[in-house]
Amino acid sequence: MRGALKALIVLLVALVVLGVVNALVLDSQTKPAEVTAAGGRIESASSVDLQVFDSPATGPGPEGAPIVLIHCYGCSSQWWNPILPLLNERHRVIRIDLIGHGGSEKPQSGYEIESQSAAVAEALNALGVQGATVVGHSLGGIVATSLAEQASELVDRLFLIGVPSESDDASLPFTEKVISTPGIGQAVWRLRLDGTIESGYESAFAPGTDVSTVFPDDPDRVVEDNRAMTYDSFTKASAEAGDFLDERSAASRLTATGVPIMWIDGVEDQILAAAAVSDEFHAVPGAITKLIDEAGHSPNVEVPGVTARMILDFAGVAAPAGRGTGGQGGGRGG
Repeated sequence: MRGALKALIVLLVALVVLGVVNALVLDSQTKPAEVTAAGGRIESASSVDLQVFDSPATGPGPEGAPIVLIHCYGCSSQWWNPILPLLNERHRVIRIDLIGHGGSEKPQSGYEIESQSAAVAEALNALGVQGATVVGHSLGGIVATSLAEQASELVDRLFLIGVPSESDDASLPFTEKVISTPGIGQAVWRLRLDGTIESGYESAFAPGTDVSTVFPDDPDRVVEDNRAMTYDSFTKASAEAGDFLDERSAASRLTATGVPIMWIDGVEDQILAAAAVSDEFHAVPGAITKLIDEAGHSPNVEVPGVTARMILDFAGVAAPAGRGTGGQGGGRGG
């Protein structure tokens, strides 16, 4: 019996030590920026390197204001591939991988929303972009909100897709909650399978969506984006977004900026209570809010044609007098 007890104690100690070592290794992991897709290049901000994609307008005739696309949490600029050709004919389109995502650098720290927006601002300044229509999906919309606060000369108008106003607006998937739990989270992160990753992304789309079919030309997209991240970038990017909204809601921040906004989401969103969050943004003076049928949290991927038309229409509207205090109506639709 004593021998069995000693063996059990040794095993338990070994598991604890293994867990601590595993946590230390994952918590100190970093990755440098790298080009991960055709057309990408690395832009150096003051403290971090970002992967950017700069696509000139492809069609003849007058060119509209530039359009900047900022992706969702756990995603990359490749989530805009379904919509890019629909926007690109008359507009220069810039896509940026956020810190910790895609081909951008994955440091141990620096995931605060203000740091994310500052890095985006530096990249846009380096590219000579001003007065853009900035489109942000989920986390990207939170970063875009901060960008409008900190660098209003870069943002002529803001188009938000599935963006929460307050931190408790969003219901996180179970797998993300587990991974964010210290100790067990690191183990789950290291042992996650491709199928587990895909199931964790199901809530980003309408119920019943087969995640492997969302990107027909790129069926492993969500798995690749998730595996490109580090444990720190995955957990800290989400936590910092919550802290930013806890400090002050997105709707109140945007009210203060006066930047014209349009907010959309899918009726079948599994992460946000779309109608309730729509009401929060509808309270912003001059805001337009729309709910889209047959789409979930990612209408830019699920119904790219519908979403592209909304972006183009919004980008082509003249700025109202008083920057967001009239002229845009505030209409909503389904």
